[in-house]
Amino acid sequence: MNNLIKTLAIVATGALLVTSAFAQSAASLVVPIENEPAPKLFVEPPLPGPLASGVAFIPYRVENLRIQPVGGPAATKVSPRVGHLHITVDDLPWAWADYGQSDTIILVNMPRGEHKVLIEVVDPEGGVLTAQTVTFKSPGRK
Repeated sequence: MNNLIKTLAIVATGALLVTSAFAQSAASLVVPIENEPAPKLFVEPPLPGPLASGVAFIPYRVENLRIQPVGGPAATKVSPRVGHLHITVDDLPWAWADYGQSDTIILVNMPRGEHKVLIEVVDPEGGVLTAQTVTFKSPGRK
């Protein structure tokens, strides 16, 4: 019985040391959020092939922010920084939140005419960090 207790104590101590070392190494990867570079958003025009059929594939890339399905005040302090997208089409009074990390916004059945898509990178509470607008003409559905 004594040997079993000693063995369990040694295993527990080893697990504690490994966990502590891992936590310290992980903590060294975290930068205080106020020292992180600002998020950047890069948006390209819709791909011409699908657009010819009234489908807008709008490629985008975000740097210095991870798109994650998290929200609330505590999430604004997460490092590396997290957030999501708000997307508004044609100045409509509503938008949708995108947590998809797909790097492409897809709009189907776009009617004929000029369209404007506002893409906002927002923090977990919806505060806008950066934004870009892309405009394009759709030939309509075929």
